[in-house]
Amino acid sequence: WTFDTDPVGGPPQGATVFSGNWLVRAESDTPSALNALCQTGTATFPAMTLSDAVYTDVLVSTRFKPISGSIDRAAGIIFRVQDENNYYILRANALENNVDIRKYVDGIRITLKITSIEVLTGQWQELRVEVVGSQIQGFLNNELVVETSDDTFQSGKIGLWTKADSVTCFDDVEARTPL
Repeated sequence: WTFDTDPVGGPPQGATVFSGNWLVRAESDTPSALNALCQTGTATFPAMTLSDAVYTDVLVSTRFKPISGSIDRAAGIIFRVQDENNYYILRANALENNVDIRKYVDGIRITLKITSIEVLTGQWQELRVEVVGSQIQGFLNNELVVETSDDTFQSGKIGLWTKADSVTCFDDVEARTPL
């Protein structure tokens, strides 16, 4: 998903928005010109799936740019999504300078693993999650920064996530079978 062929001003085609204000818009510095998908609304956990495709073992990567947010400045990849209240997330937070893996079960957030690492505001970075069986690995800018094991969800959809008042843009989302 490069969002370059999606109409500007709404969510990308095939997406299901759970919460937040997700809009494709022109961004002058996107990794792949011309458009990016940006979350600009305020909600507890703005989230969306990108399509109805279901994945088991999967590698999902995205370029992201945290722009602003005074409560939070986060970007996340959600995976093995069952519905809006049940999924895993790999999250990077520029206010807290950390990357973590969490799961949401019946809407309750559970931290599985967290690592302190610098996450830059206003710059494009890469976030990647690799999931094989119950093993989950999170990467920031091609560096393995967090990993854990959990078998609550075996397969599901993929999508994107932010938190609270985060204004965050995403580009070049890729999902594929891990090597």
